[in-house]
Amino acid sequence: MIATNYDYDVVVIGSGPAGQNAAVEAASLGGRVLIIERERHVGGACVQYGTIPSKTLRETALTLTAFRRRSGGIYEISHDSQLSISSLMTRLEEVVRAHQNATQQCLDMANVERAQGKALFISPNEIAIRDIAGNTTIASAHHVVVATGSRPRNPPNADVDHENIFDSDSVLSMIYLPSSMVVLGGGVIACEYASTFASLGVKVTIVDKWPSPLGFLDSDLVDVLLKQFRANGGEFRGDTVVSSIDWDGVSAARVFLEGGEVLTADKALIAQGRIANLDKLDIENAGLEATDRGLLAVNEFCQTAVPNIYAVGDTIGPPALASASMEQGRRAMRHAFSGELHSSSSLIPAGIFTIPEMATVGLTEQQVIEQHGAAMVGKVDFGRLARAHIMASSAGVLKLVAEATGHKLLGIQIAGNGATELVHLGQMAFLNDMSVDTFATTIFNFPTMAEGYRLAALDIIHRRDAGAASTGSNRDVALQPEGSLS
Repeated sequence: MIATNYDYDVVVIGSGPAGQNAAVEAASLGGRVLIIERERHVGGACVQYGTIPSKTLRETALTLTAFRRRSGGIYEISHDSQLSISSLMTRLEEVVRAHQNATQQCLDMANVERAQGKALFISPNEIAIRDIAGNTTIASAHHVVVATGSRPRNPPNADVDHENIFDSDSVLSMIYLPSSMVVLGGGVIACEYASTFASLGVKVTIVDKWPSPLGFLDSDLVDVLLKQFRANGGEFRGDTVVSSIDWDGVSAARVFLEGGEVLTADKALIAQGRIANLDKLDIENAGLEATDRGLLAVNEFCQTAVPNIYAVGDTIGPPALASASMEQGRRAMRHAFSGELHSSSSLIPAGIFTIPEMATVGLTEQQVIEQHGAAMVGKVDFGRLARAHIMASSAGVLKLVAEATGHKLLGIQIAGNGATELVHLGQMAFLNDMSVDTFATTIFNFPTMAEGYRLAALDIIHRRDAGAASTGSNRDVALQPEGSLS
């Protein structure tokens, strides 16, 4: 434990996933820890506006559509035009409360102290805490962790009124489910909401300046997403630049495109990134300065330019996913107390809760090609899995990416029902240095989704025997349809 004359070893500002894990890690290493949260309950924006509410709506959408599919069309789900968003999220309060209680219990078990109020830097080691009554107390610490999250980045050419034109924090405040919606942006939040609303019968158009959404993902996963999105009546408009957005004052949101075209819809959602919550922290008092993008620059240990101050989660930018933010919190505190880097920091799974969901761990095929010169890929369409047909969820793919010889596993990419759970089996294989052949020779329960790992591994072995590896200039070899192995 660090010996200091400060009140605390660590003060964490913010109680979202990044802040929680930083606090618990610091406490487990013997530190006295204080976590500051301005809201009444812990959890941050993740609980109020982000992960929990959006995933609750998504789960309702999945249940409704799955009921229709799995009944073979015998039962039909329909709703009237006045269906309220709140009626689709009747369980939200229960879900939020359960998550907040679990988070608080975790902090209590770790003996993390908590203060409610607004945090302001006085110096690199001193934090003022202003409560709702206007009283101010000061806490000092050897280390400070900035985990204040982010808020929507709304462009100047859009009149976001939170009634007709929404951002990602206000979209679920819509009173009624609209019949049509334009979503601006092709990132994680945009695609999650767009696919959810499309599955609920809303006519959704995604407009983005890039040719494809979610450009950081393997293209095979994005193809699965777009196919399902279009099957649900959605449209993706890539390579499209928006001039302005407004409300016509009567019944429609208007999206003006460069070139003169105007798109209209009942509602519009702007999801073009987020900006870190740094502007009200008085970071200049700590010797910190935001980057041109409004973020805090950090090194590989999440350490800022001021050595005793760390920043994690959305305050440092992409990937801005809960899993990565949690790892950043642990990594920062491991470094603060021992100078070590958390051993699993390079194997962070990413889950994208679109419909269908997507998950990845390790490298994409293109990254393997760039870093190793060539890749050998094995894929299985969910249509080859009996369990997928039983669940009426046969749209999807599981993809294993190996180095050129087809033995060492380097990446796992999954799109389809259960992807965010399935990816952890691959993560464990990485952590235990298992080869591709391990999946081919392992017995899986039948029928299960997990047996897709065996079929994908057999596909790699088939290609390995045929000597087919993909390179930067000959990528199509690995993307041909699967063989007839079963």
